[in-house]
Amino acid sequence: MTETPARDPYGAGKRRPDLLIWGAAIFLVLAAVFAAAPALRAGPATLAGLLLLGGVAGVAILGLVAIRASTAVTDPEPEGAEAFVEALSEPAALTAADGRVLAANAAWIQAVGDARRLPKGAAGAGLFAALVKARDGQRAEGTLLIAGQERRAEAARLRGGRLLVRLPTVVEKTVAVAAAAPSPTVAQSAPAPRTLDAFSGASPFGAALLEGLDPFNSRILEANPALAAMTGAVPAGTLFGALIDPPSRSEAEGRLAEGKAGPFEVRLARDPTRIAHLYLYRADGRLVAYLIDVSEQKQMELQLAQAQKMQAIGQLAGGVAHDFNNLLTAIQLRLDELLHRHPVGDPSYEGLNEIRQTGVRAADLVRKLLAFSRKQTVQREVLELGELISEFEVLLRRLLREDVKLITDYGRDLPQVRADKSQLETAVMNLAVNARDAVRAAKGGGVVRIRTARLTQDEAQSLGFPGAEGDQAFIEVSDDGPGIPPEVMGKIFDPFFTTKPVGEGTGLGLATVYGIVKQSDGWIHVHSRPGEGAAFRIFLPVFEATPAQQAAAAAALTVAETAKPRPPRDLSGAGRILFVEDEDAVRGVAARLLRARGYEVLEASDGEEALIIAEEHAGTIDLLISDVIMPGIDGPTLLKKARGYLGNAPVMFISGYAEAEFSDLLEGETGVTFLPKPIDIKTLAERVKQQLQAA
Repeated sequence: MTETPARDPYGAGKRRPDLLIWGAAIFLVLAAVFAAAPALRAGPATLAGLLLLGGVAGVAILGLVAIRASTAVTDPEPEGAEAFVEALSEPAALTAADGRVLAANAAWIQAVGDARRLPKGAAGAGLFAALVKARDGQRAEGTLLIAGQERRAEAARLRGGRLLVRLPTVVEKTVAVAAAAPSPTVAQSAPAPRTLDAFSGASPFGAALLEGLDPFNSRILEANPALAAMTGAVPAGTLFGALIDPPSRSEAEGRLAEGKAGPFEVRLARDPTRIAHLYLYRADGRLVAYLIDVSEQKQMELQLAQAQKMQAIGQLAGGVAHDFNNLLTAIQLRLDELLHRHPVGDPSYEGLNEIRQTGVRAADLVRKLLAFSRKQTVQREVLELGELISEFEVLLRRLLREDVKLITDYGRDLPQVRADKSQLETAVMNLAVNARDAVRAAKGGGVVRIRTARLTQDEAQSLGFPGAEGDQAFIEVSDDGPGIPPEVMGKIFDPFFTTKPVGEGTGLGLATVYGIVKQSDGWIHVHSRPGEGAAFRIFLPVFEATPAQQAAAAAALTVAETAKPRPPRDLSGAGRILFVEDEDAVRGVAARLLRARGYEVLEASDGEEALIIAEEHAGTIDLLISDVIMPGIDGPTLLKKARGYLGNAPVMFISGYAEAEFSDLLEGETGVTFLPKPIDIKTLAERVKQQLQAA
């Protein structure tokens, strides 16, 4: 067989001398001779000489063997392998494991060149990884950069340790493409899967192999265990669309038709309350569908959105209530002045009294807004949960009427809670009245149940309080009415939202309950399904009093009973009062009415003016009355700056906000009291006289 030019450049199968290796061999022999010279001079009769000669001989033999091994060429492949490489029409070469090219055909030389080694650097980086795998007996693929373009290369190990590297020819085919729009799932992958891979089969999320490209009308070929756990048993041949709740299926089909790429949010047919994200992977003629349960994530998102919405509405309601309280205060103070001029029997008295009653109703409305915004003034006390409901039960039975039956269920070992008694009673009453109206409107009567209990942390979490820590006091007000429609569930706590007919509700009942529970550091959860009634569940932290707190509470109760102040009958008095209020209508009327009762009143419209007046009258002011929220210097800041001018004079703050909103700003202050707006002149005069007498 004649040699072709493709083989001549490489001399495959021939031994090629290396001058460096042969030079090393000659130097090794000379070194052995020079090392043996002393032993030869000493003579072989000595033991040292014999040992030295033996060691030198051994080293020389080992060195020659190593040199021979390094110069040996791997046994050449049979001539058939070289002929096979030459016969291939595609570029091919025989290489050593270190990248030396031992033989190549003409196509290889034309494509790659006649270099003795495979390309190094960036050009051959993708190929050498394949050579490493091929050396271990694996069939591997890599890339070779030729003329700036990547070519796919295949490497395989032959007998004798050599490697066969081929560059398969790329065959372009003309394929008719349909004019239809591409599927919006994922780019097509070939070949079509015949079964789910090991990863999908063992994954914690649902996976199914579908026959067809329409996910909701394709049949399931195979499903993993996680999908069966989510949707129930999934036998082969089941329509994938049957696993999805019809309304959400229609929505997902619409998005898919519009070309949306997903994921698609769907609800499961087995339990429509469970929400999943659907991902689709398209292969030739088949789909792989992945379902990931995101129900808990969606629930947390809804709770967060609801909390943020309620906080924003609460801030708005609190601001409106504060400003409205100022207006109501001015109206009530002016009414007090007019009623003093037009007593009973005067023709104007009846009209003025009606205005007064309307103002009282408006003040009650503002209190509800403040309760919702958690800015209402509260007086917390330690309450026995069982006693609270049992005492309140008598009033509730009168409110619910004869056609509604009230059932109370008291649990064992009921805990104590620390809350405002009147507010908590208001919350339970609002829930009971709403339950009464629901059952009477639906079927003319029904059952309202109030249940109290002590819950463990796990029990509270299972009943709807995910953030429960420790034991919780539990109050549940439920009914057997029609339940709350799902479409209005997210709005029931919004102020002025109501499903009752016009004129039968203000829409502030549940909003007030929400604010009261939140202001008591509690949690409220609603459980309702259409046709099964509704249950409002209130969770309050359990109060565990220490022995020191118990002793202090008993002492405070004794002192309060023995020294309970009585309202003074005579509302006149004497003293210098610094009255600070940014609302002109409130300040002007209140100052005039206090002057009419004998007091000297110094008026200031803001904190800066009040500070100047306090400095001018240092040591002569008997009482400071100030609003809390004012432009510039607020009330607590004014007190700290003016305390040196006031001495030990008592201070009374008036505000539409809750005392807790600014109580932390008064740390270290004594002789400070609080009067919530709206106020009337009688209450103001009584508190002024009490403060001056106590001072």
